[in-house]
This record gives sequence, C-alpha cells and structure tokens, in this order.
Amino acid sequence: MTTNDELFDRARAAISGGVNSPVRAFRSVGGTPRFLVSARGPYVTDAEGREYVDLVAGWGPAILGHADPRVVEAVQDAAARGLSFGASTPAETELAELVEERVGPVEKLRLVSTGTEATMSAIRLARGFTGRDLLVKFAGHYHGHSDGLLAEAGSGLATFALPGSAGVPADIAALTLVLPYNDLDAVRAAFAEHGDRIAAVIVEAAAANMGVVPPLPGFNRALVEIAHAHGALVISDEVLTGFRVSTAGWWGLEAGGEASEYTPDLMTFGKVIGGGMPVAALGGRAEILDTLAPLGPVYQAGTLSGNPVAVAAGIATLRAADASVYAALDRNAAIVGDAVSAALTAEGVPHGVQRAGNLFSFVFGEEVPVFDYAAVQRQESWRYAPFFHAMLDAGVSLPPSVFEAWFVTAAHDDAALARIVDALPAAARAAAAATRPAG
Repeated sequence: MTTNDELFDRARAAISGGVNSPVRAFRSVGGTPRFLVSARGPYVTDAEGREYVDLVAGWGPAILGHADPRVVEAVQDAAARGLSFGASTPAETELAELVEERVGPVEKLRLVSTGTEATMSAIRLARGFTGRDLLVKFAGHYHGHSDGLLAEAGSGLATFALPGSAGVPADIAALTLVLPYNDLDAVRAAFAEHGDRIAAVIVEAAAANMGVVPPLPGFNRALVEIAHAHGALVISDEVLTGFRVSTAGWWGLEAGGEASEYTPDLMTFGKVIGGGMPVAALGGRAEILDTLAPLGPVYQAGTLSGNPVAVAAGIATLRAADASVYAALDRNAAIVGDAVSAALTAEGVPHGVQRAGNLFSFVFGEEVPVFDYAAVQRQESWRYAPFFHAMLDAGVSLPPSVFEAWFVTAAHDDAALARIVDALPAAARAAAAATRPAG
C-alpha cells in the first residue's frame, strides 16, 4: 500500500513544498497531509483507502456534493466533444446568462479561469475605467495572489503569519491602501486624504479567508456610497460566497433588506460557477465591462477562458442549485456549527461561531464575536491543531487551518452528520487540553 507519508515524501522531491497551494501542506496544524484519490457525495477517500466526511468541499464549489451525477455527465459529454478549442462556444454565453439572471448588478460578464485572475482583471479594469491608480483593500481579506493584493491578506498568509510576500516590488505594494475591516471611519479618512487618486475599493462580500467575518449591517452599502461620492468604484469579491450562500450570493442575501441594499460596480466569482472545475468571472456594469478589449483599451485574455469542459460543469451546477439545495446547505451548516459549539462548551473551551449565510468558522478565546483581522489574530489559535487531528483521526476532514471557512454540501445526509457529531466530544477534549506554546 502507498501511504500518505510516502506520497508526501515523493511530492516534496518533485513539487516545491510538496504541494501546489500552501495550506495543503498542513503547516498550520502539523502532521502529514492526506492525499485524496476520490470523492462522492459528502465523503472523500485518501490513498490509503480511508474515507472521511468532508467539510472542505473543494473550498466551496461542491454545493451539490462531490461527483454529482448531473455534473459528471455534463463534463463527460463536453469532454467527448473536445477538451479545448481556443475559440468561442455557445456554452460560454449560456453560463454568462445564468449568472446575469441571478445577480442584478451583473449586466455583462467576462469568463476567466481562476479567482486570482478575476480579481486581478477587475482591478486593472477599474484603474483603466477611472484613470486612477490607488486601490483600497481590507486587512485579512484575500483576493488571490497577484502582487498588489498580498498586503495583510488572509487565508494561507494568515496561516503562516506572513505580512506580505517576497517578490512584490515596494512601488506596487504602495499602490494599495490597507484598512481595518468593518471600520467606516477609516474608509472615510482614506478617501478624505486620497479620494481623487483611488480607483476602487475591493472587498470580500463577506470575509471568509481569515475565518468567517461577516460585514456589519450596512457596511457594504456604505462602501458604495463613500466610493461613489469620490468617483471611485467598488469591487465585491464573491469568489467564495457567490452562488454558495444563496442563488445570488451574499449580495442576494443583503439585497433582500432595504437598509443594506447596494449595487457594486464590479463583482468577481469563482468556485461554484465552475462546479469544481477552473472557471471564474468578473462582471458588473456594462459601460465598465465594455472597457475591456476588444471593445476598449483594457487588455485581458486567456486561451483557457471559457474552457468548454469547465463551463459545462458550471452550467450543470447552477442549473441543479435550486431552492432545495440552498435549504439543505443552510440546514447542514446550522447543524454542524451548533454541534461543534455545544461540544466545545461542554468541555469549557471559550469560543465563538462566526457565520455568513451557510459559511461558518470558529474563533477560540473569550474575545468573540470578532469583526476584524486584528481580533482574529488574537484568538487562541493553538487550540485548533489538536481539535483538527482528533476529528481527522475519527474520519472527519476539516480545513487544515483555523483561518479558513468550513463548507458543507447538500449531500451531507443524516448518516454523515451523525459521524461528525460522534467525533466531536474527543476533539473538544483535545482542544480543552491544549496549552499555549512557549514564546
């Protein structure tokens, strides 16, 4: 039998760090990463043949469950017709229309391959449209790994406690203003000083890369009002929330209430619109999108943009994601979040549950809830590793970092949920017994 340890040794000899995305290396929690070979419904299976209830869900896109037959069939049919054409296909338009039907602010769309590419292109577009250079982002928000966005980002950077990244020129980093999240006074002050130079504010619609930290009521609406008062745009990043927390993403949840209704200028999507395949998009007001080449002077291109196999997966996923799917996602997220909290409470572990729709995470410590990156970083994060490994040993796969969101699927049935609940008492005891590392 090939073991996970053997596979990791082999990977480290051939791949930098043994992984192709840093959080997979388990550096935050320790131990050997699991090498997965198959997945179905709410379960994943590793190379040693062990099955786990999955609470990563491909970092979001598996809203229907892994290997949903409808999505698999669509991918197989598309692959049989050709893997990549480097030309336009009817399916690209169909996927764009599905997104536009669901999300009011999106009048036109441009498909790309990754969330990083979507946010990078949206920023270039905002700068080209406004003729300005400065960008505002929020500490702890992760918008991909392009150069100007790695200042105080969350996700893997939070995991490794890195304030930025080597290889990013200081002159590029200086074009990004980093503000504390949920602090409108800081936003107003930044615009008061730099308003005529700011091209855009980029914000996760609901932060989910430093754990889950939802916006305060009215925060996103106020961002739009402040930015527009100074001639700047707002880019709402829904790569994680889009089409996962509702049929219209986080914007759809907030737009239901008059006090929070807002219209971003640009929006970015990924994960779910690819159904687990590499598809992402930027969309928004038609007059802005029409600044992209070939109509306008802002250049963006990609041979694999709108890849027919990936687009087929996205179309099948969005078409299958009906009201019953979102009801199941909400139900399962509530059950798991409540069960984890109850187990931790029973063992006297101070904590808080952070929720944004059916996305959720946990903060360890007395300072809960948290509303910004600084508070997230002050938590007792050292309690998470023993909790994580106790769950893993019991056959439940969690995100390998306390700074990540948890994801359920609509396929998490009563049997899968019961396995999670049964694993929690031992994991909660492990968290309670954890001690703060020296230094």
